[in-house]
Amino acid sequence: MAVPVVALYGSLAAIFNIYLANNVSNARRREKVSIGLGKDNKALELANRIHANNAEFTPLAIVMLLVAELSGMSSMWLHVLGGSFLTGRVFHAVGMPRPAPNFFRFTGTALTWIMIVATSVWVLVMRFR
Repeated sequence: MAVPVVALYGSLAAIFNIYLANNVSNARRREKVSIGLGKDNKALELANRIHANNAEFTPLAIVMLLVAELSGMSSMWLHVLGGSFLTGRVFHAVGMPRPAPNFFRFTGTALTWIMIVATSVWVLVMRFR
């Protein structure tokens, strides 16, 4: 069975994750740190946490989006959820370097969590229908 919506958002999320990983590699090169975070290295620590946070939430979101698509969720809602997730991840990455609390970090977190919970609830409802 084809899953065109998940193929789109999974691919975009993977590319974004590689972009964030590249930021970590660049910070490691700049700071001459090959393993760990070095001593009091805020730029590397920040790049590392932005990437790690994205890597923590992306698999769960994409798997739930896949289950929803396979369970028959309409493509419109899949796009709303997938687009919200990607927007949330970009907002979160933009907000992390800014002083907390800030609009981008809060909104990015909220969009990510709401997408995962909304998709999960829909899948559970469909499961017990």
